[in-house]
Amino acid sequence: MKKERTFRRLLRLLGGSKKTLLAVFALVLLGNVALLLAPKRIGSTIDAIFAGEPWLSLLLSLLLFYGIGVLFQWLSARLAVRVAQEAANTLRKSLFEKLSRLPLSYFDRTPHGDIISRFTNDVEAVSDGLNSSIVQLLSGVSSILISLGFMLYLDVRVTVVVLIATPLCFFVGRAITKYGKKRFREQAKILGDVNAYAEELISSAHTVKLFRYEGRSAEQFDRLNQKLYDAGYRAQFASALVNPTTRFVNNTAYVLVGIFALLVRMSPGSIAAFLNYMSQFSKPFNEITSLTMQVQSAMASARRLFALLDEPEMSPDGTRSLPEKPIGEIDFEQVCFSYDGKTPLIKSCTMHIPAGTQVAIVGPTGAGKTTLINLLMRFYELDGGKITIDGMDISNIPRDELRKQFGMVLQESWLFAGTVRENLLFAKPDATDDEMIAAAKAAHAHAFIERLPNGYDTRIEEEGSNLSAGQRQLLAIARMMLVNRPMLILDEATSNVDIVTEMRISKTFREIMRGKTTFLIAHRLSTIRECGMILVMEHGDIVEYGTHDELLAQHGVYDRLYQSQFRHDTT
Repeated sequence: MKKERTFRRLLRLLGGSKKTLLAVFALVLLGNVALLLAPKRIGSTIDAIFAGEPWLSLLLSLLLFYGIGVLFQWLSARLAVRVAQEAANTLRKSLFEKLSRLPLSYFDRTPHGDIISRFTNDVEAVSDGLNSSIVQLLSGVSSILISLGFMLYLDVRVTVVVLIATPLCFFVGRAITKYGKKRFREQAKILGDVNAYAEELISSAHTVKLFRYEGRSAEQFDRLNQKLYDAGYRAQFASALVNPTTRFVNNTAYVLVGIFALLVRMSPGSIAAFLNYMSQFSKPFNEITSLTMQVQSAMASARRLFALLDEPEMSPDGTRSLPEKPIGEIDFEQVCFSYDGKTPLIKSCTMHIPAGTQVAIVGPTGAGKTTLINLLMRFYELDGGKITIDGMDISNIPRDELRKQFGMVLQESWLFAGTVRENLLFAKPDATDDEMIAAAKAAHAHAFIERLPNGYDTRIEEEGSNLSAGQRQLLAIARMMLVNRPMLILDEATSNVDIVTEMRISKTFREIMRGKTTFLIAHRLSTIRECGMILVMEHGDIVEYGTHDELLAQHGVYDRLYQSQFRHDTT
């Protein structure tokens, strides 16, 4: 993303605070006028003292100017903070809304820690950069113009010397900031990598400890952290170098201008006032070059944020509606799909699933079983072909409406930080307590919920870390049963519960599946023998389909899978 485009987008981001920005500009201008009237009073006071004239009134007016200037600066800084925070708030809101419109493929290829880093570190860097730059840029420009006017009024010849000497510090600072720009961009990227790695290890802490990976993970983190240290050191060194370098150039010019002012026989008071104005004139150049480093850091973060906001979104939603109670007849017509757009996973898949059929999908790991379900739910878009429900192409159906037709339980159960009640009602917020408890009892979760410290009001930690895998899965099953959708998807829905509980839940499942089109993904083939249709997948293709007995009679892939599992189960 080009720098100019990023800068324009940041300006548009500030467009929502136009009135506040105008107030900041007015306060900065008035404050600077008050502060820059003070040096003239200082010169007049000095000349009055040398001439033996009254000077107390001049001193009082000087204090008044300083007081007004400081007050207005304080007010402008307060308002500038509000503008920066409003911009950060708008950014976070836009980012969060964007995430809901991104396809799952983005989350598959992007480390979650990097996404979190953009929400936190990058947004804060932009906010800090705006907060620092708004007042300093406005104040700097007005200080330069007002100081220049006063210097020209005091002596044009000395002003010309100032105009020749002062830009030197600007060019020195610009050379340093050009070096720092690349360093800050590198720092922002590596910081995202560090956060992504830390998030990955924290989320898989059990696995790390199981395989005694702590030492190696610490070494890898040290390497990443060292890269961040090196990049941060170079970026901050460049930032720290600007101020002393420009001040050295500026102070040298300050001495030269003072000597020249003596040579043209300016009065002591005029020399004092002129040097003060020169300081006020050159100060913004020092601040702006120093500020450039903060702006570069903010720009590097802004580019990362805008890159996320520019990510391709999900394809447009359809506008057609399914009947209130769909029959559940599903057809796959020459469906093609690949995750990366290059390597085909599903090639020309065609099948007809009559309404109310219980469909089992089996096959080795990586065969495409879950992918088939993801395509049905429009978590991913097809590369070719179409899927229809009751004759209606699902690409023409709004995603929310499509997904409302399915109850789904996955092998990996997802719970959020909140109470048991909140997690169950996530699927149906308006459900009554009786409905919620009935669903929990049907899922055989009620008994263990009652044993929790606060029953249904017991708080669950993030991702259900204070519950066992089986308990999490029972809650997920109860949540699905609460909504009672017309079609069901069960992806190893009982893989984490004990055999006795699985048998009890299977009985409940058989009752709620009656008359509903149901997809079951299972590895234990003994649990799917009664299904009306069994699909056998290999390498993304459906290689066999039929009933349990029909597939055994073919002596093909299913028969080999079943016999190997049967022999394993009986040994």
